Parts: sequence; structure tokens; C-alpha cells
Amino acid sequence: MTVKILVTGEPAWAGRDVIPQLITDRVASRIRATDATLWGPASEAEASVRLGWTEAATVSRPLIPKILALRDSLRAAGITHIVLGGMGGSSLAPETITRSAGVELTVLDATDPDQVLAALADRLATTAVVISSKSGGTVETDSQKRVFEFAFEQAGIDPTERIIIVTDPGSPLDLSGREAGYRVFNADPAVGGRYSALTAFGLVPSGLAGADIAQLLAEAEAITPDLSRDSADNPALILGAAIAGTSPLRDKLAFISDGSRTVGFGDWAEQLISESTGKIGRGILPVVLNVTAPELDLNQAMHLPDVQFVRLVDDADTYDRARNHDIIMSGPLGAQIMVWEYATVIAGRILGINPFDQPDVEAAKIASRGLLDGQPDLAAPDLSQGGIDVRGSKDLLGSATTVKAAIDALLSRLGDDGYIAIHAYANRLALPELEGVRDLLATKARRPVTFGWGPRFLHSTGQYHKGGTPTGVFLQITTDPDNDLPIPRRPFTFGQLITAQAAGDAAVLAGQDRPVLTLNLTSPRANLPALIAALS
Repeated sequence: MTVKILVTGEPAWAGRDVIPQLITDRVASRIRATDATLWGPASEAEASVRLGWTEAATVSRPLIPKILALRDSLRAAGITHIVLGGMGGSSLAPETITRSAGVELTVLDATDPDQVLAALADRLATTAVVISSKSGGTVETDSQKRVFEFAFEQAGIDPTERIIIVTDPGSPLDLSGREAGYRVFNADPAVGGRYSALTAFGLVPSGLAGADIAQLLAEAEAITPDLSRDSADNPALILGAAIAGTSPLRDKLAFISDGSRTVGFGDWAEQLISESTGKIGRGILPVVLNVTAPELDLNQAMHLPDVQFVRLVDDADTYDRARNHDIIMSGPLGAQIMVWEYATVIAGRILGINPFDQPDVEAAKIASRGLLDGQPDLAAPDLSQGGIDVRGSKDLLGSATTVKAAIDALLSRLGDDGYIAIHAYANRLALPELEGVRDLLATKARRPVTFGWGPRFLHSTGQYHKGGTPTGVFLQITTDPDNDLPIPRRPFTFGQLITAQAAGDAAVLAGQDRPVLTLNLTSPRANLPALIAALS
């Protein structure tokens, strides 16, 4: 089984117009040859140290016996539950790999204290934890490592027997982990985090959890020769042209999984595409939809000429629910990962964007660190209703006196080519209903709506929100947690951390004149009906 891509309408016309030049410029073969000049002189330095992913499927193969040997030794010791502490590319790839394989992996890409407490309370005696951080200094991952170390120590368990580290060679985490006696897997430093699915970041947690990582790499290796050909039937050229070559550009890319065997693929692709293309005031915004999303409902009759729909299916040749201008795609997971990575950097060339940097990610981190260091009190809410505290960026709320009026004020700033981003800083295990807010708001606004759990999305679509096309309006949903949790040997708690992350990101967005509405649920479960009513 190989990757199949079918394009109709505008994506097909884009291929007709764009692919011949890509072939003339030998873009595909130059990517395979790790030619860093493809994205222009300003991008060359970064690109020269970020093209290792093109060979990841081959370079990573020696990791497999080491991962499987560790898995077997853990199982022999009665360790059957794997937790992953990581953010962005370190968590999203293992999540889709394991979900697609049908094996259990607890992904802890969260700082909500109740969600962290739930992970600590779940089978600690039979748990091993993978701590993944490319830089070795990610605050979320460092905090997760500290709290699991403490929990293991309190239970009389040696943390070095239960915690496995994945990081770049020479990172602070690499050096401190080895000194402390932890098992450390190094990833290829020439691979950026969002392109790291087929490196140690994707393979170690997935393999320990029981996924067939040898098959995953075999799927990727099998399609790599096709992706390096400068020919019109190269699936990466077809896909890259389809997502970045339409005129005018359809700059929202909606992912719909409709029978695909890859589970959660849209969430992984969302991070890859938004961080790679969302900068210098332009880019492609991924929007992850389910098959019943209002954006797809013909009865809603939404006019969405700026949205490109990608349908991930079981077999593109036999799929019968396609519409004109759709992209239809099927194929094994490892192969699809390679196709999308190639297509994304091809899209970067078409758009004139460096697909390897993330210039706006650091701003929210700096703002959050400043709030953690200073620990200022939150500003008083602009209004409160039914246990929901409302705060708005400058001049947003006007005369609003209700939650519904505040939401209407936010939507009044939404242009015909705009989008809404929902950021939910909450316990997603306890409040999964919050994801349903996305469909309610899409129906109300009749525009594309993205949904992200905080702080997870900061390492995914956060780059696009600040650096991409400036047409978004932002709804933050925060919660008062039931419990707080200290972070060992840190002067702040998980509750203070997630509060600072939400406030810091809101401040950065507002500082760029993005409209931001924050709704804080003081009693989340009790406040949900009022929130849903205000959105309906």
C-alpha cells in the first residue's frame, strides 16, 4: 500500500501551473540532497542544519533494537504503562503513531495541575516515563520530570530506573540526565522538532508503548525514492502545489479524517504546517475538523473560498464523498509523514517562507517567564456573570455586560477572511466537552474555527497566531483548578505556571493588536452550561 493523492478543481489547477517550475528547479532532488539554498539566502544558515529529516527513516533504524530491548526489559520488570512528558513535535508524533497502532500511551503535554495529578495517580507502580525535549530546557517538560522524580522517590522507586530521556546531544537535559544516571536517547540535532516524527522523539515513546516502529520506518523508506524524483507524479510536488499554489491562495487548510487508519494525524500535521509556514505575515493555517463539522454541512451554506479541504481516507481510489476542489489522501502512516514533510518545505519555497525557523514562538515564553518571576495579581475581570469572569483586550468589550455580549464583541472583529482560535487552558481529561465549543462557534460565526488545548497549542499553532496572516480573533477559556501542585525545587506551582502561560500569550497577542477575549470558569463543571448557552 502506498500514498495516493487525488486533487480536483483549484488544487489540480495549481499543480498544472506550479509543478513544471518545481521540476525545472529540481526542487525534489535538491531537498533529498539537503540543498540549503532552496529557500533563499536569508534562510540558508537555518536550513543547512535542519534537513536531517530527509534521511531520518534510514538513520534511525539502529535505534530500533535498543528501543525494543528496553521495552522488553521494562515489561520483564512489570512495567506496562508508558507516560510521555513532552510538547509540540515531541508529543504530537508519538500520539498519532500510538493511536494509529491501537496501543496505549499517556501523553502529558499539559500543565493543568489536576491533569498532572491524574497522571501521577495512574498506575505509578507499573509506570515508566519518557521525558522528551529537543532543547533540554522546555519549562513544561522540566516540570513534568521534576514531579515524577519526586513521586517515584516518595513511593520508594529509583527514578533512574523509571525515567527515560530523549533530547539532543549536548543539551542541558542530556548532560544532567547522564550525570544523574538516567537512560538517555539522543536525537539527530539536524532535525527540527516538528520534523522529528521518525527520529528518537517519535520512536522511543511509541516503541516502548508497543507500536511497530520498524514497520513505520519501512513505510517511510519505501516512499522516499518517489519523493526525490523531479517528475509530475511525485506525490510531494502534487501536495505542495495543491496546498500552496492556488490563486488566490486558500490559506486555511482543513483536515477531515473520514475512514483513515491514521488516528490524530491532523493534530500532528497542524503543528508541522502552522509552525513551518506561519510567519512574516502570511502562511497556511491548518484547521482540524470532524466529519460532522458545520464547515462541511451543505445546509449551513457557508461561503469559505479561502479554505482548502483535505480528506484523509482509507483508500483514495474508492472514496465517494469528495467534493470539487478537495484533496483526497490515503496511505500508511510512515509514508504520509514523509510526504507531508516534503510537501511542507515545498510549500515554503512556493510561498517564499523559511520553513525551518519559528521567530515568534519565544515571545509567549518570555512573557510567561516574566509573569512567573514577578507573580503579579491578575487584573480584575471586566465583568462577571454566572461564575464566568470576562477579560478583554484593549477596547474590545465596549458596553458589553454579559458573557454573550462579550462573545459577540469578539466576533464583530472577525473579517470575511478571518478565523477564530479557541485556546482552552483546562484539564482536557475532565472537560472534554470544551472541544464541542468549536462547532458551536463555527455555526455562530460562519467562519473556520481552530481549537487547541493550552499550553499544548503554543508549541503548534502558536507561531502562526503571532507570525502568520493577521486575521485571527482569539477566545481563551481558562479555569480555576480544583487543586494545585507544587513543582519540586521551583518557586512556582503548576497552577501558577498555566496561569502565567495563558496570561503571557494573551498579552503578546494583544500587543500585536489581535483581539483576545478571556473567559475564566471559576467552577468549570458548573459553568459549562452557561458557556454553551452564551455560544449557542
